[in-house]
Amino acid sequence: MSEYHINVTKLSSVCPRLKVGDRVFLSGEVYTARDAAHKRIFDEMAVGKKPPFEIAGAVIYYAGPTPAPEGLAVGSCGPTTSARMDKYTPALLDMGLAATVGKGERSREVVDSIVKNGSVYLCAIGGAGALACRHIKKCEVIAYEDLGCESVKKLTFDDFPLTVGIDSKGNSIFKG
Repeated sequence: MSEYHINVTKLSSVCPRLKVGDRVFLSGEVYTARDAAHKRIFDEMAVGKKPPFEIAGAVIYYAGPTPAPEGLAVGSCGPTTSARMDKYTPALLDMGLAATVGKGERSREVVDSIVKNGSVYLCAIGGAGALACRHIKKCEVIAYEDLGCESVKKLTFDDFPLTVGIDSKGNSIFKG
């Protein structure tokens, strides 16, 4: 297994080299979106509106950061269960999404879409949100503020620690 320090802007070009179990320290702008935000994004796209951020080349982190204590950009910021977004993920990957970040297994449809689009699924450590927040340098709500912690936020990661859970060839850490 290898270790990579990657900027989000370079992730799409690096995806083919990443293998299951590789450690990735991700830096750059990442967007949060959970269940409610995904639903709203897709409802708005269905009536011709654009998503609140450019999907092509982006990374979505399935998280809802808590309010920031003094001195930090966010409070606890651990991953939520990725499978809850599986019905939306293939369409986003088809739009050029570079990667998703979360925890837990993904559906066969998502794995197939990861392979089709040459992307990756990165896993964050569940239960370590208080530690993860130390790798987030900036947080800005960019859409759906009424959703509270589930609003879409733009985070700035600094060497955020992740593991490749599903690589662009469809290999998965979740298979025995």
